[in-house]
Amino acid sequence: MRKLGSKLLNLSALAGLAALAAIAIRPLMAAEEAVVIPPPAMDATPAAGVQTAVFAGGCFWGVQGVFQHTEGVLNAVSGYAGGDKKTAVYEVIGRGDTGHAEAVEIKYDPAKISYGKLLQIFFSVAHDPTQLNRQGPDTGTQYRSTIFVADADQKKVTEAYIAQLNAAKVFPRKIATTIESGKPFYPAENYHQDYATLHPTQPYIAINDLPKIASLKKIFPSLYRDKPKLVRDASASN
Repeated sequence: MRKLGSKLLNLSALAGLAALAAIAIRPLMAAEEAVVIPPPAMDATPAAGVQTAVFAGGCFWGVQGVFQHTEGVLNAVSGYAGGDKKTAVYEVIGRGDTGHAEAVEIKYDPAKISYGKLLQIFFSVAHDPTQLNRQGPDTGTQYRSTIFVADADQKKVTEAYIAQLNAAKVFPRKIATTIESGKPFYPAENYHQDYATLHPTQPYIAINDLPKIASLKKIFPSLYRDKPKLVRDASASN
């Protein structure tokens, strides 16, 4: 991953004040357009209590933002998965050789939203699952599309849904999302948490991430909540 300063500097130069002015007067368009897709034909076995899903789909700011606005999600934390604990550091994973992907750990209430519905949102509005080792302006294996499954049930449901979507040809290309098992999740640094909410006018967020949240509201209106569940609020209540 590029360093935070480099990413913001490049995008600011690219977008400029003109882009921000345009954003204010026309609908937002993300680097990855949302796609209306069918729900999974198979879903996870109903379970009691808080459940966990871990998704990687490019820069974690936008993925976190989408799920923070999703009903039934109790907390969504940006972080890293796929590599060792010692390399779960923002500047280190930017090398692209740590095995880590920027990921989001989602704690959710299965009585309000299912694992399959989370997958549908992930594939539909949170990112473009057909891009290999990239999302929008970000490139490298740390931006790969990956589901870090917690158990055999999640793996079975995820495999079946990817096969279902490929067979239905709802995307112009084959899905590039991979499935990884037994990979711990490590929370990212505090300054990455709640980033889309705290920096809505930053060009990267305005161009790439706010449209994803708008698509969630449009495509999944019954699951959209206007007030996001923020990490800082969850931390304060613990």
